[in-house]
Amino acid sequence: MFRRRQRGLTLVELIVAFTIMTMLTALALPLARFKVRRERERDLRYALREMRTAIDKYKDVCDKGGMEKKMGAECYPESLDQLVDGVKLANDASGKKIRFLRRIPRDPFTNSTDWGMRSLQDDPKSTGWGGQNVFDVYTKSMERAPDGTAYSEW
Repeated sequence: MFRRRQRGLTLVELIVAFTIMTMLTALALPLARFKVRRERERDLRYALREMRTAIDKYKDVCDKGGMEKKMGAECYPESLDQLVDGVKLANDASGKKIRFLRRIPRDPFTNSTDWGMRSLQDDPKSTGWGGQNVFDVYTKSMERAPDGTAYSEW
């Protein structure tokens, strides 16, 4: 008996369709990984810029006499928390505080708010913090960018 209207796919059609789907998936995965890495890099640049700008604003206010200068800190914050908690303005009886950051940003590569810090007295390439002040911040990630530079050097 002959069936006139057969429905469904043959085994060969299924294998071809599965092979095409597998190839498309294999091509899409590297692109998705590339996109995720680029987004992390963008987030890292933004977080570093935000914290470095806050450190610079703190330094400017301190240099202009807007807050009490602490010995050894050389007008840089003692910690990143000080940028969030704020500092009292000099000559202000109301006790008003000025804050430089709303919160410490998350590091997109380590997924934490634990950043590497350098003081003014530290070597520019050091990975240890002297503790005197916060002159610069960097990621603690050991990963490297596609151009070969370490993210911690950004």
